[in-house]
Amino acid sequence: MQKRELFEYVIQYFEEAMPIAETELDYEDPFQLIVAVILSAQCTDKRVNQITPDLLKRFPTPEKMAEAEPMEVFDYIRSCSYPNNKARHLVGMAQKLIELYDGVVPSDVDDLQKLPGVGRKTANVIASVVYNKPALAVDTHVFRVAARIGLSTNAKTPLATEMQLMKYIPEELVPKAHHWLILHGRYTCLARKPKCEKCGLTEVCKFYKKEMKRT
Repeated sequence: MQKRELFEYVIQYFEEAMPIAETELDYEDPFQLIVAVILSAQCTDKRVNQITPDLLKRFPTPEKMAEAEPMEVFDYIRSCSYPNNKARHLVGMAQKLIELYDGVVPSDVDDLQKLPGVGRKTANVIASVVYNKPALAVDTHVFRVAARIGLSTNAKTPLATEMQLMKYIPEELVPKAHHWLILHGRYTCLARKPKCEKCGLTEVCKFYKKEMKRT
């Protein structure tokens, strides 16, 4: 099967199996989402959704968070991973958001990356989820699933994976495809024990075919 045919097959599968694919982070506006995504680094969405209600009640706007000391923010996020760093990033992000963009979360990936705590992955999430732009964030799930199925080939970095995926996924489907791959990795194609018996992609999956040869 040629690469383009593989992508078409996978896209058709997800269109039927997962017609609705959205972020599992709770948010009501772009600022809330950027806070949640910063907190989600190496932390589960479930944990982040437990943290953000009280945090955002205390610091509901960039202006309020920009006035905070990192230790104040730390008290609300101590149960997530790397709370010290994330507290500093959140305060710095809010300050820079006001300084550079009048408190409005930008839609451009390059502009977003000027904010503390916002790398390419986080910027792509915001651009995709909030502004429906063709930006594809590659987290550990996307990186793993793309390689296992064969959508990416010998991609050593998230950026390399992103470039390979973007070559074949239709632009209008990129925002949804991001969630397809994340959710598939989160609930089916698990890192340690993938649930191949529940997967509808085994017919084309490179990883599955390799495992079948071993047994």
